[in-house]
Amino acid sequence: MVEHVVPVPKRRRGRPRAGESDARQRILAAAIDEFGEAGYDGATMRGIAARAGVDSALVHHHFGTKADLFGETVGAPMRPDRAIPGILAGPQDEVGERIVRYILESWEDPDVRRRGVVLLRTAIGNKLTTPLLAEFLSRELLARIARSLDAPDAELRASLVATQIAGLLIARYILRLPALAEAPVDELVKRIAPNVQAYLYG
Repeated sequence: MVEHVVPVPKRRRGRPRAGESDARQRILAAAIDEFGEAGYDGATMRGIAARAGVDSALVHHHFGTKADLFGETVGAPMRPDRAIPGILAGPQDEVGERIVRYILESWEDPDVRRRGVVLLRTAIGNKLTTPLLAEFLSRELLARIARSLDAPDAELRASLVATQIAGLLIARYILRLPALAEAPVDELVKRIAPNVQAYLYG
């Protein structure tokens, strides 16, 4: 009688082994240390994997890209770096409106607003979080906006957009200035979008 041996499927590279249920938390802890010591630009997925004692493919399996892992590490309530390519791909004369509407409509979600307020409060003036968040936004968001602009001062234009959005979020959701906090989203989009549009293409 011939015994049939059923082949055992090979484990895909980067998939967790049995007993590695804590790998995700170890990777997150390692990422916090790596980002804290090396900054966003200096941190690498390989370095984070080495700290966590796992294969770098496992880091990608759990978290995807470095931007994804950073977003998870700081508890980012939204990912504008993912949304901005689609926003920029639409009609140019509507980009300012789409940026402002995307931000405000996202923050109308109570969970996004709650987590966003915590992140903003933590980031402002924190000697660890502030530079990390600045590097992340510069690399993953502002640089993408700048590359889409045909202008010698593209980086400045993108940064001016950031000042408008950051000021709006702080005034509406942190300081809660009454008239601004109570204004409907459509009204704010109508008034603020032209400024953003002018920064980008004016």
